[in-house]
Amino acid sequence: MSEMAPALEGRRFEDVTVGEALPVVAYPLTVYRLVMAAGANRDFNSIHHNTRYAQKTGAPEMYANTQFLLTAWERCVRDWMGLAGTIRAVRGFRMRSFNVVGDTMRVLAEVKDARVEDGHGVVEIAIRCENSTGVTVGPGVVEVVLPRRGEGDR
Repeated sequence: MSEMAPALEGRRFEDVTVGEALPVVAYPLTVYRLVMAAGANRDFNSIHHNTRYAQKTGAPEMYANTQFLLTAWERCVRDWMGLAGTIRAVRGFRMRSFNVVGDTMRVLAEVKDARVEDGHGVVEIAIRCENSTGVTVGPGVVEVVLPRRGEGDR
């Protein structure tokens, strides 16, 4: 299987290795990207699209909103597992510092645990966001359920 799981077929539980790194996803944080992300999820708080306003609140610059960051985690996981898997839980999503315009944010993740639970392939993925200042969100865990070989063949 290629580094990125085929979207419809997706990764199978038996193909997962504990310690396996997921492909890094990088986001250059441009004004356009932050404005579009904030508008797309209707977060019209000026801290996400107005430098002067953000600085008045103590931030160094306008910065990415929570929904954008959660979506970045989901993209990293979905690129790796494909659409056949299901995200079951997100834990440890915690803002540590700002992801500001002009920087590049990267989502880094690796398989922390893989187990069969009630017949389902459960995978825990350790995940975090980093930029030029270090870890900005997390570290956390995304727990997914992946199909097992032979499922649906019965």
